[in-house]
This record gives sequence, structure tokens and C-alpha cells, in this order.
Amino acid sequence: MDNRREVREFLTSRRAKVTPEQAGIPGGANRRVPGLRRAEVAILAGVSVEYYAKLERGQIAGASASVLEAIARALRLDDTERAHLFDLARAADGIPASGRPRRRATRQSASRPSLHWALEAITDGIAFVRNPRQDLLAANALGRRFYAPVIGDGGRTPNLARFQFLDPASRDFYPDWDLFAEMCVAIMRAEAGRDPHDRALQDLVGELSTRSDTFRTLWAAHDVRTHGTGTKRFNHPEVGELLLAYEELAITAEPGLVLIIYTAEPGSPSAERLRLLASLAAEQPTNAGDDVAGAHPGSR
Repeated sequence: MDNRREVREFLTSRRAKVTPEQAGIPGGANRRVPGLRRAEVAILAGVSVEYYAKLERGQIAGASASVLEAIARALRLDDTERAHLFDLARAADGIPASGRPRRRATRQSASRPSLHWALEAITDGIAFVRNPRQDLLAANALGRRFYAPVIGDGGRTPNLARFQFLDPASRDFYPDWDLFAEMCVAIMRAEAGRDPHDRALQDLVGELSTRSDTFRTLWAAHDVRTHGTGTKRFNHPEVGELLLAYEELAITAEPGLVLIIYTAEPGSPSAERLRLLASLAAEQPTNAGDDVAGAHPGSR
């Protein structure tokens, strides 16, 4: 990706989101731009207008951490947006994301037997591993049954973003489809900032931008977020509506891969439905070490 363009569009989009009132600046009736002016951001950050204009043109290489912090405060960036700004600056300086190299996360990197044993040891929750490109690399038995609409016939590595934007079944699976779409793109945006040289991620973005108007619009918004923790609603074709809490955990042995676990509140209707889905999954024979791309070809 073009780093200068990414910086320019990110800073411009964040500036447009901050109102003068939020920044403590008199608004006035004759403002011609949404949000703050460049000069106002420069004053809030304590830098010259010329220097901030240079940064907003994408010339961020060499910017100090103190300047980046000041810009982040002036633009009222949240933690994820701030990290994204620093990632873009590191990329401009040729420094690996977050100060460390990242190995490419492939299907093979999720194939360690011990990782599959750990996944299968989780029996009351949905557990799966994904990479920065939203590839669904491995899952426990309940996870494979849960994600059967995504996995399909196992012909290729299932991808959560492709399912979200290219498969009509996603609108049934995700009752809050618009929210899921925004989250998916914002997470991918953050990942692209962390590893701007991930060619496969760039190819995926290009594919989805070409085939989905919604994806293209959301990508252009430059919103970023992390997954972390929260709750989501699903409408599973076998058991109906599920309200699930999720936790995302980094897999330190494979930088870039994350383990995500979905659970239901004990005693809730969702917990009962999740147990039913687990019983259905238990009835289906599995082969130890199966990955999700090749497991259960008839589960959809």
C-alpha cells in the first residue's frame, strides 16, 4: 500500500471527525470544512502549521514519538487509532510493526498438534484461530459446527471477510450485519497498518474492494479497531439466535495469529442452544489434526 496516501487519508479523516466544540475552539458559522482546520490541529498539537501540513501530506517519516503523541491528542484518537498512527510512522521509517518482525501467518503455522489439542480441550465454548487476513485456520469441534456456513465444502481456506461481504448467507448468520461489516473492515485496516507488506492482505483488500461496494466504502473511511472483547449476536441455521461473549487472545508462538473464544452466559437461552450445538458436533466424527478448510465437507 502507498504509505503516504494512507497517512494523508487517515489524518484527514480523523481531523474531519473532531468538532470545534470537542476541541474547545469557537465554531462560528462560516466554516468551510467539516471538523477542524489544519491550523487548529497544529495549534492544539504545539507544532507549526507548515509542519502539520507536511505530515498530513503523508510525509511522516522521521516524526518523533512526542510529535505523534501530540497529534494523537489533538485529534482525540482512541488507543487503536493512536497505535495505527504509530504503525504508519514505523512503516514510513522502515521499522517492523510494533518494533518486531512478524512471521507470515499461514495455514501451516496453525497446524501444530499441541495447538489443535488445546482447541479440542475447549468443549463448552467456540474456539478458533484466525490470522490478520481473517482466514479461519483452525477450530475445535464446536467451532467447526458453528462456522459451518463459513467453512462450506472445505474447498479453500475459509475467510471471514469473504463470507461477510461476498456470501448472501452472511446476512442471515449475522443479524447485526452492518455492525459486523464495520468491525471486520476496521480490524483489517488496523492489521494493514501493522504489516503494510502483507501481500496476501493487500490482494484480499483489492478483491473485496472490486466485488463489494460496501467494503469499498467502509475501507475508504479509514476507521480502525481491535477485536478484544465484547458480545455478538448470531443466527445459527441449526439452533437459532445466539448471544455470545468473546475474548481474543494472542498466540505468542505465532505472531499475528489470535485465538478467539465465544461463550454464552451460564443459564441463558443462548447457553442451552450452544449446548445443543455442541451435542450435534459431538455426533459428527472428526480426525485429529483436521483444519477447518478440510474438515467436515458435508456440514453446511
